[in-house]
Amino acid sequence: MTSMSVGASTPFTVHDLEGMPDDGRRYELLDGELLVSPAPGLRHQTVGLRLYRVLDDACPDDLYVLAAPFAVQTDVSNEVQPDVLVARFDELTDENLPAAPVLAVEVLSPSGRLVDLNLKRAAYQRMGTPSYWVLDPDVPDLLVLELDADGRYHEVTRVVGDEVFEAHQPFKVRIVPVELLGRLHPR
Repeated sequence: MTSMSVGASTPFTVHDLEGMPDDGRRYELLDGELLVSPAPGLRHQTVGLRLYRVLDDACPDDLYVLAAPFAVQTDVSNEVQPDVLVARFDELTDENLPAAPVLAVEVLSPSGRLVDLNLKRAAYQRMGTPSYWVLDPDVPDLLVLELDADGRYHEVTRVVGDEVFEAHQPFKVRIVPVELLGRLHPR
């Protein structure tokens, strides 16, 4: 199954998401357009959850790390659920994050590659999310984007395999893409 957008005669709102089935799929909104993605696979889940642990272990007290599903809902026409996000602790509610995360991470899957690299990248940029990371578990690699002075993403680095990324934003943490595969990486 592939990620798909579902058109409607009128744009969807976050209130429409409340009626979506609890069927393992991810339902998100970008500018009133409904995006439906299948449940993630083994590599996707492994990389995302291992990254969550690495980030959570390094996270300072004023920030908070969450793994999907958790809604970033900045207005009635937009709700995304990054695979991993870092938020300011004082901006979180029990239901969602009503502000831009300080870091949004998407883990690529065959069905959502174009959405993550284009539509979600543009959405996080519009929100003002300072850092956007894209992990490809098949390579494995990590693409790191940060907002510049004009509010546009620029590529900070791309690390592949056993290359090391020493992040300074949103906090200091060391990421090695191949280590995020855990036991799935052939040694």
